[in-house]
Amino acid sequence: MDLLIKNVNIVDGSGRAAYEGSVGVKNSKICLVKMGDCDLPAEKVIDGEGLHLSPGFIDCHSHGDQAIGQEPAMLSKVSQGITTEITGQCGGSIFPIHPDHLDDLQRLVAIGTYTFPDDMANWTSFEKFACFAENAPKAINMKTFTGHSTLRIAAMGYKKGKPSSSEMNNMKAMLRECMQSGSIGLSSGLIYPPGCYSDTDEMVELAEIVAEYGGMYASHMRNESDNILAAVREALEIGYRASIPVCISHHKIMGRQNWGKAKDTLALIHEAIDKGVKVTIDHYPYTANYSHMNASIPPKYFENGGIAGMLKALEDRDTRQRISEEMQEMGTYDNFYINAGGFEGMYFSGCPKTPEADGKSVAEYAQIVGKNGFDTLFDVLLENEGKVNGVFHSISEEDNCLIIKDENATIGTDGSCRSLNEQTHPRTFGAFPRAICHYVRDKKLMSLEAMVRKLTGFAAERMGLERKGLIKELYDADLVVFSYDNLKDSASFTQSTLLSDGIEYVIVNGKIAYTDKQMTPVRNGRLLYHIR
Repeated sequence: MDLLIKNVNIVDGSGRAAYEGSVGVKNSKICLVKMGDCDLPAEKVIDGEGLHLSPGFIDCHSHGDQAIGQEPAMLSKVSQGITTEITGQCGGSIFPIHPDHLDDLQRLVAIGTYTFPDDMANWTSFEKFACFAENAPKAINMKTFTGHSTLRIAAMGYKKGKPSSSEMNNMKAMLRECMQSGSIGLSSGLIYPPGCYSDTDEMVELAEIVAEYGGMYASHMRNESDNILAAVREALEIGYRASIPVCISHHKIMGRQNWGKAKDTLALIHEAIDKGVKVTIDHYPYTANYSHMNASIPPKYFENGGIAGMLKALEDRDTRQRISEEMQEMGTYDNFYINAGGFEGMYFSGCPKTPEADGKSVAEYAQIVGKNGFDTLFDVLLENEGKVNGVFHSISEEDNCLIIKDENATIGTDGSCRSLNEQTHPRTFGAFPRAICHYVRDKKLMSLEAMVRKLTGFAAERMGLERKGLIKELYDADLVVFSYDNLKDSASFTQSTLLSDGIEYVIVNGKIAYTDKQMTPVRNGRLLYHIR
């Protein structure tokens, strides 16, 4: 055998009770699963006494395609036990591109990276992206959605309204090629321009293409606050009309005025399940969300030129005044300013041109620079060319607990790491250890075995990952050895890139990818293709 892990508490990903045993690995596969000790020879032996062994964690909501091959992004995943990520989420996959709109797409996905490969100019199809991705260094495995906003940008830029017949046919042709080449499905980001300019019928028409190939539809819904019930209904309607499984992305309830609505959203989800729609929920275990800071600006200001058009609007004093007034109106869009309770709850988290603002609330930084909150926000956006990320403290812990207990819920980081030298959301480095520490060990909402199943076996089944997610002979040797007693999500809102404690070994396709709190030189991750 290449590797033997013995005397370890095995949590096999199925939900069954943990047991002491041994697991052997050969040629990237699990070749032995045995109760009790094992003294068979192996090139590498790990004595797991006092430790737990589980399948590698599966990040069901990742933006790792935006930073493919980049060391900080890889570290953020593998250091918390993730061995497979599902990327291309929130409508913003990094492919397919149209050369005329490449800048627009790069601005959209700049939340996840400062730099883009020169080869991106050639990614007019999934196949061309895959040629690059196959050869890019990958610490973990990747399977990817195709983004609706990406399709829209390629076909029609940031133009508002319905696509023309030719534009729609172009989007459908690009999506069909992606599905034929191995995309898992269609993702949407319906709060962000240009995705928010679409209607339900457009989404159904595209989802029907995905359904032909056994794919799924993942939605960052049109609203996660005041109008969340209508947004959930729309996502489920798309699934029902297109006969396609649905994933509700990073499900949460934002805005104190909406707290308590999780019971209503979950009721809607179960009604759809009863009607035959397969629904998955991905979730992160934190009470703050994270996105582009420019998402706090009303979407209509992106209509003429996308992010560049929004920045031009911020240069005009009268337009600034109108924007500040509109940001204070309830119910007109998914308003992060109101959801966070104002500028005290909005934190800059990644400001390359104004690092002195990084990690500070807009209110705090406004006091430092001697401006009101709106001018502070607008000026930081301008100084950073719109490439500013933000943390928004807006989510209810009680709603989170209801969501994660649902049998259809799993975990996703929804994280982005452009650099170890700037702040991000702690979920980027800590979501999976926190799911165990917070929901299992601290709140005792479920057993360790039940949580590990959510992170592994259940996630693999819902994401169509064959021979992953279980400790079982002939399955891929994606494994995590961890200390349950010492497990700790160290990343915080003030030190967001700290590595988790208690992750002892991460094994990807049979090779040790992480140990002693550092990545090994091994880059054994693979690009995974969706097979109907």
